[in-house]
Amino acid sequence: MPLGSVRPSPLVEQAAERLRAQITGGTWPVGTRLPGETTLARELGVGRSTVREALRALAGAGLVRPRQGAGVFVIATEPAEDWPTRLRRAAVADVYEVRMAVEVHAARLAAHRRTPEDVTAMQLALEGRRAAAAGGDAAFIAADVTFHAAVVAAAHNPVLADLFTEFTPVLREGLVDLLALTGLRAHDPNTADEAHAALVRAVAEGDAEAAAEILCKELEDPFGSGGS
Repeated sequence: MPLGSVRPSPLVEQAAERLRAQITGGTWPVGTRLPGETTLARELGVGRSTVREALRALAGAGLVRPRQGAGVFVIATEPAEDWPTRLRRAAVADVYEVRMAVEVHAARLAAHRRTPEDVTAMQLALEGRRAAAAGGDAAFIAADVTFHAAVVAAAHNPVLADLFTEFTPVLREGLVDLLALTGLRAHDPNTADEAHAALVRAVAEGDAEAAAEILCKELEDPFGSGGS
């Protein structure tokens, strides 16, 4: 089908969308070499630089790949999902397994690397969690996540911190739903407070194995016999 000229602005986005439609619609199957920049520019009614930027955007989406001296080839008909999108589609159980891997290791590191400021931040977060116990589930979960973020921050590993931040929204939503289903806080509004306090003590005392064990037990039984 003909590509059709694009409107004046934003040219790159429009050009990329037209090219994407050709790929996802099956006009250019996987393995196909795209027409040259000059041909695409003429059909789209834009300059070669616009086509070049549009192709770069499609390459970033995982749809095409340039081959030196050979041209640009289609490598997929559906754009690759970015990490945040994949996390939004992930099952809470899967996210929880990643959470355990990240947080348990972070707790070990935190026990070795924590500073007085880190300990203070964890203690303040613990108090915030206790204060939030008087509110609704959403507020309590938000405070709980803030506490766990303080523990991860004490590990002083920016990659671990970024991973935790990335899956926090999915985790928060899943935990709120879980609390609503179990009704656990109706019996204990500040559930698992002892475990959280023990975690702060273990990190503050530099006991890496105790910190990891406390957190591991807590995460293995979220909102069950004691954990969040």
